[in-house]
Amino acid sequence: MYETILFDLDGTIIDSEEGIINSAIYALSKFGINAENRASLKRFIGPPLHKSFELFYGFSAEKAALAVDIYREYYAEKGVFECTLYPDMETLFKRLKQAGKTLVLATSKYEYFAKIILEHFALDKYFDFVAGSTKNGERSAKADVISYVLDSMDLTDKSKVLMIGDKMHDIVGASTVGIDSIGVLYGFGSYNELSENGATHIAKNAEDIYRIITA
Repeated sequence: MYETILFDLDGTIIDSEEGIINSAIYALSKFGINAENRASLKRFIGPPLHKSFELFYGFSAEKAALAVDIYREYYAEKGVFECTLYPDMETLFKRLKQAGKTLVLATSKYEYFAKIILEHFALDKYFDFVAGSTKNGERSAKADVISYVLDSMDLTDKSKVLMIGDKMHDIVGASTVGIDSIGVLYGFGSYNELSENGATHIAKNAEDIYRIITA
């Protein structure tokens, strides 16, 4: 039975599309890139930020690092709050805590911002540990974040640990580290993306998540 539950943040707990896209537009504009197609910027949701600038716009590592700093200028002031909570999330957390589960936030987002968001929605009281990326982008790959959680919390029985996320990065990260995963369909990923990358379970909503965990 799963005892420690790791939750992704963007696309799993919150719909953060508006804040992430607005921040990406702001950063790209500083490099003379006019990103008018907001839909194309959804690909910034999920992967580590510096990797997105490198992969999607051909930025060097140094230029990507600068772009991340500029992105965070907007995000720190406005973008961090341009998000909404997915339906029934707080109820899910309450029920899982009542069932004796340990809840952990495991995100590629800068840990400082992740904590602000949890506090903004008054969800921080449900989480026993928060893990995110460092300011310089280290520990941003999902496998690295999960490994950090396992080491920090001395979780040696991986069969009791579960990762929940909406994108392939969550599923692949979990698989790489050797834990099970739930891919959620209400976020930014698709059924094919999640299943083809080896999600242990698939959930349509918060009730599905609870059922899988407590089965």
